[in-house]
Amino acid sequence: MWERHELETFLTLAADLHFGRTATRLRLTTSRVSQTIKKLERLIGAPLFERTSRRVGLTPLGRQLADDLRPLASRMDEVIRSAMDAARGISGLLRVGYSAQWVGDLTILAADAFSTRYPDCVVQVSEIQLSDPLGQLRDGALDLQISAFPVEEHDITRGPVVFSEPRALIVPSAHPLATCRSVSLEDLAGTPLVSIAGRAPAYWTDFHYPRYTPSGRLIPRGPAAGSWSQMLSYVATGKGVTPASARAAWYHDRPDVAFVPFSDARAIDYGLLWPAARETSRTRDFAETVLAVRDR
Repeated sequence: MWERHELETFLTLAADLHFGRTATRLRLTTSRVSQTIKKLERLIGAPLFERTSRRVGLTPLGRQLADDLRPLASRMDEVIRSAMDAARGISGLLRVGYSAQWVGDLTILAADAFSTRYPDCVVQVSEIQLSDPLGQLRDGALDLQISAFPVEEHDITRGPVVFSEPRALIVPSAHPLATCRSVSLEDLAGTPLVSIAGRAPAYWTDFHYPRYTPSGRLIPRGPAAGSWSQMLSYVATGKGVTPASARAAWYHDRPDVAFVPFSDARAIDYGLLWPAARETSRTRDFAETVLAVRDR
């Protein structure tokens, strides 16, 4: 039968479809990953991956096997971690991230409430870099985070939505739209859009910084910023405009930019996220604490 490390190697390669990245993530050599996969294929009796000099892909059998094994592997990790938590109680270090200041306030209040309830557990709170919104969850630097949706990743558990925020368009104070009562997504076709550079999933970027208006008109691209402060500077100096949560105006109001509400943009949902393979009772209890603090 398969050993635990073999199962992890197969599922990681099935997600990455790259032997080098899989080896790096698992801290193995590429040859060790290859040997493990060949061993599993001999055990199964059929290829699980299609390999060429340019790409790696799952065979239909490999895809079905990965789909069947993921929930089992996740459940096994959950059961083991739950048993460990039950044995020692809620203790240790819980690392929580947030993606914006209006999310950070709630995160810090929840951390205080959680620490009061579980004094043996230290909650460490830090801000997430927008240029890599899921990286710290994946590399183990964070156990849980509250950030902007949408997120649809097989290795990330999407928890409940904490709150939703209407959107506004940030424009230079001298821009023609700055004096409008509201703007439409169609207005984005008339000016460059400043976006965030980095490693966010394409669907996440397309939701927050769309490439086309609802009628199909192309939205011109402005510069891509590496941080929130740089994005505001680009807007203030006339390099373009950018969508954001309307609540950002509470924290970043400045005389050289204006926040104009959208009349037709979908709200931004902010919710809880954690690695599917590292869910613990601490994670679940902190998520419940966030919702309780929000409701208060």
